[in-house]
Amino acid sequence: MNKDNKRMLYKRPEGLTDKVMHYCAGCGHSLAHKVLAEVLDELEVREKTVGVAPVGCAVFAYHYLKCDISEAAHGRAAAVATGIKRALPDRIVFSYQGDGDLAAIGLAETVHAANRGENITVIFVNNTVYGMTGGQMAPTTLNGQHTATCPSGRDPAGMGHPLRVCELINTLEAPYYIERVALDGVGGVLRMKKALHKAFSVQIAGKGYSLVEILSPCPTYFRMTASESLKFVNREMRDCFPVRVFRDQGTPQNA
Repeated sequence: MNKDNKRMLYKRPEGLTDKVMHYCAGCGHSLAHKVLAEVLDELEVREKTVGVAPVGCAVFAYHYLKCDISEAAHGRAAAVATGIKRALPDRIVFSYQGDGDLAAIGLAETVHAANRGENITVIFVNNTVYGMTGGQMAPTTLNGQHTATCPSGRDPAGMGHPLRVCELINTLEAPYYIERVALDGVGGVLRMKKALHKAFSVQIAGKGYSLVEILSPCPTYFRMTASESLKFVNREMRDCFPVRVFRDQGTPQNA
């Protein structure tokens, strides 16, 4: 296949800039950005959308997404998103956070924004490690998984078990929509797009808080090839973090 034919197969979303992404080969962030841009374009809300990106691998999201992006201190994205939405209620506001950010230093903001039912959309990229700072153990690191700070593998006896964010948020009364998807192949990408479309539609309709968790590969700190990382997401991560809808229209869904 020549280069011209390859270009025909891939159409860059209008909401995505032409900058070359800095993410490692096989990282899920680049796919998530592309699909997010597509969803904002399809819903025709990009021009009034404000994203919030805290510290983490996606801190440079403003380079790639053609919408307003506000930076936030580590873990404070939900608080910043809350402030923006309350000050500018006509805007569509989302946070884009990793597991080290959302589930560790930002857990309080995450829980309380959800508990208040803030009308924002939270996009949670879970790759089970601190990707930007060297691959340290995160709250979502799997039992037995090797990282820079647990080289012998996570031991729940002294380090606790992986934190399941969707299950935690689903115990609250206020959230309207919660779903976990997995970037483990073409089907996973399509389910992610459907989930993001639903989450933003919830906010557009003024229904309240929505959370989409995305299980994502990190070949660099999984120390695997890109294809091996997809298998790790499918076999290991999905076993710990079930992929399903947890809450829809404010009602918990049966497993």
